[in-house]
Amino acid sequence: MTVVNAYRRNWTCIAGAALLLLAGCSGYRGQQLSQAAPMPQPAAVQQGAPTQQGAQAQQRAPLQQAAPAQRGAPVSQYRLDAGDELRVIVFGQENLSGTFKVDDSGAITMPLLPPLSMRGLTPHEAKRSIEQALAQSLLRNPNVAVEVSAFRPFFILGQVNSPGQYPYVAGMTVETAVAIAGGYTYRANKSRARITRVANAATSEFKADVEAQVFPGDTIFIRERFF
Repeated sequence: MTVVNAYRRNWTCIAGAALLLLAGCSGYRGQQLSQAAPMPQPAAVQQGAPTQQGAQAQQRAPLQQAAPAQRGAPVSQYRLDAGDELRVIVFGQENLSGTFKVDDSGAITMPLLPPLSMRGLTPHEAKRSIEQALAQSLLRNPNVAVEVSAFRPFFILGQVNSPGQYPYVAGMTVETAVAIAGGYTYRANKSRARITRVANAATSEFKADVEAQVFPGDTIFIRERFF
């Protein structure tokens, strides 16, 4: 009995040691797996929220987009007024098509139609206005194309060698307008100009640098330098 009990105690000790060894190994392996697992990202990143740098960039973006607007929108978006010439094509109706000048009242006169007011309209709005007038009296479902064949002139005054009225050229800036007017006088302020613009029956006046865009009908004034 003594030998059997001793044998059983030894076997129990061996089994217990084996269990402890296995538990230690499994715990170590689990610790390795937990250390190798990727760190969870913050909820803001997982949901696509902007980081701090991204938020700062978004705050700056409106300023960067707004800067070109200070120099004016593209010329194709300006409003028509007296002095502009429109090329109107009525598809399938050559006798109604042609080039028409916006008169002092702000209207054009097309064949078989009463005077149509164009003042303050964009070229696209002018197209829609002509189509509506034709549909009311002459044609069913008219198709019209309108483009500006000649822009109204611009004016440049002040310290230039040949002030006056000149034909407008698309993409014109203050610098190119000065060149058309014979260049600066020796007393001119070459860094700044003043532009007067009439749009939608409202007159605005603002300062502009030499790279600012000039619109049809603008009046540019070149100031005299102080010293």
